[in-house]
Amino acid sequence: MMIKIKPNFGKVGSAKWERGGQEVMEGDQRGSEGPAQTPNYYVGVGMADVTGPAADVQMMGYGNPAQTTRGIHMRQFSRAFIFCNINDHSDCQVFVVVDFGMSDSAVTLGVLERLKTVYGDMYHEKNVAISGTHTHSGVAGYFQYFLFTITSSGFIHDSYDNLVDGIYRSIHRAHENRAPSNVYYNIGELSGDMNANINRSPYGYDANPASERANYQYDVDKDMTLIKIVGENNKDRGLISFFAVHPVSMNSTNRLISGDNKGYASYMTEMDMNPGTFHGQGEFVAAFPSSNLGDVSPNLNGPRCKDTGLPCERKTSQCGNRTSLCVASGPGKDMFESTKIIGERLATKAKELYADATERLEGPIGFVHQFVNMTNYEVNLSDGGTATTCSAAFGYSFAAGTIDGAGAYPFFQTQLYSLPLVDKFRDVVLHEPSPEMIACQAPKPVLLPVGEMKIPWEWIPAIVETQILRIGQFAIIPVPSEFTTMAGRRLRNTVRDVLVAEGLTNAKVQIAGLSNTYSDYVSTIEEYGVQRYEAASTTYGPHTLEAYQQQYTMLAQHLMAGNQPGPGPEMPNLLGDQGSTLDPSEGDADDINRITGLGKRIGDIVMDVDAKYRQGGVAEASFIAGNPRNDAYRMREDTFLVVERQTRALPQEWEIVYTDADFCTRFKWDRSSTSRRAGTVSHATVQWDIPLAQQVGTYRLGHKGYRKDPAYGDISCYGLTYSSSFEVVESSYQEVRSI
Repeated sequence: MMIKIKPNFGKVGSAKWERGGQEVMEGDQRGSEGPAQTPNYYVGVGMADVTGPAADVQMMGYGNPAQTTRGIHMRQFSRAFIFCNINDHSDCQVFVVVDFGMSDSAVTLGVLERLKTVYGDMYHEKNVAISGTHTHSGVAGYFQYFLFTITSSGFIHDSYDNLVDGIYRSIHRAHENRAPSNVYYNIGELSGDMNANINRSPYGYDANPASERANYQYDVDKDMTLIKIVGENNKDRGLISFFAVHPVSMNSTNRLISGDNKGYASYMTEMDMNPGTFHGQGEFVAAFPSSNLGDVSPNLNGPRCKDTGLPCERKTSQCGNRTSLCVASGPGKDMFESTKIIGERLATKAKELYADATERLEGPIGFVHQFVNMTNYEVNLSDGGTATTCSAAFGYSFAAGTIDGAGAYPFFQTQLYSLPLVDKFRDVVLHEPSPEMIACQAPKPVLLPVGEMKIPWEWIPAIVETQILRIGQFAIIPVPSEFTTMAGRRLRNTVRDVLVAEGLTNAKVQIAGLSNTYSDYVSTIEEYGVQRYEAASTTYGPHTLEAYQQQYTMLAQHLMAGNQPGPGPEMPNLLGDQGSTLDPSEGDADDINRITGLGKRIGDIVMDVDAKYRQGGVAEASFIAGNPRNDAYRMREDTFLVVERQTRALPQEWEIVYTDADFCTRFKWDRSSTSRRAGTVSHATVQWDIPLAQQVGTYRLGHKGYRKDPAYGDISCYGLTYSSSFEVVESSYQEVRSI
């Protein structure tokens, strides 16, 4: 017997959208196989939309001011996991994985403030970790440190508020659905035909001792570490899958908000485990957090010269002395296909490990935390001497960028000398680095002495958060940086050795990168000596990794002893210092005829669909639209577009098949004319890449949004308006465009 799913258009958290056009076999409840075990943890899972403003806001990751948002490829989500001791439901820890570039202390402070108003002292900085997947296709503008807001026109309240509220909602939902559960562990390798990563700085990696490199088969971590969560009666509830790869399959030309490859892995897994629902609304939650991805790329074709097609120079990543010509790509023919391929490999391996996970995590829930000033941390060296970390600075190779997002001439990777004219400009316009900084940061030639720059406010954090979360024999290490492959291996080994020495003989350890506070990269001291991009971005100097190893050793000892170290220095709150130069949206013309002579009003269609498309084709329609920034808050957990299938001809009945959270749809926005008095005329284009297996039938595309009155600033919703109907018909293999 087949069950037809009926549509019900609404918002997440209230009525659910039920996915139309899908069929679910009766009895397909997707429970894990095998005998049920008595649950030994109390676990909650939850997710919420955190998609930011889809127009005019700079994207975070590549640092390109011209890369501003112009629509949505896939919606972004916060995924929260709460682990509590089975006999004490107030003794908990929270691990949150967010589809954004990285966490920032301002976001953490905002989320903790929201949690405190509802839960009192139950959730706090010690037991809450917020980690970014590191997609480079999310919005910027949510940081409290000046360096990270320069290219985003300052602080963007819509970006910040969406993140804080969405992360809080995901934690709240996880809290509300806590239930007795078992948690399992598994690990497996992605290589060969399943390869999903390469090292983008092999020259830097090879600077590490040969004896150390001999311990590892690859110059990147190929292992995926998976946590499986199963409720009572073997009900599948969620997974957390750690894997080292940068979510930069979507390149710096992209202007659509996207979760990139890790977002697609979550999408693919959740849609498979939540049949009949829309993305973001199912009970099963699948997170793919970052780990030690600092020097790891998904662009499997490797770095090639754009002008010749030949491999780039290995040491400097240049082509004819030009950094900008060296770019990595692949494995797909474009960034959308590459995102899909890498995401599919991550999801496929995660589901394989999930199915085979049998090692149960057992033992207490634990957490330990300390704020630490990373600019003057005293490090005990192996030779008996001491050293200190440095006031933060970026080297010349930082400006060279990477093979995933190249910088500009005259900078190149491995640059170990400064340029007099550049230094002169820096000293006059920005700040001249102190002799103490130059000496401490050597051999890095200082390009940006950000740790000494305080105007208009602090440029980069001096105080960061260090933390360990424990679930039985498994320890998560949230780190405030991007660790390179070997740096991450050293930190993991350090923490594991301490846990084993303290009695946890079967300890398992994984890094959760870009957590709580962001302070750029961490390389090994050997990698630091050759100054590839990752080393030039190791802001606290050559002994940064050793400082973290020492710090996390202390934390691990406290964790096993069951107590907390001192809290450390207070984290500054700079939200009151923030400013923005981003203009508000200018307002939208309602009577388009006055401006264009089209005789159209907002919401009307201006480019209709064709009458017929084959499976594998692309259906497209354009509408007169409002600026997506007009009400970013209300459009969260909503959709700018729908694809609907006709289920009945007379009287007509339609069901929603896809929204803008789906990988096969794209919402594109752009303005065609601007008038501050009469308002802007904008277009929204709805694209649907029709899947090869899509059910044949009659379909239509729809768009909705909000209009801002240019004179008075009032915001009003214009409801769904539709294209003409069209037919999706069968297609032969030769006629199909791969998506």
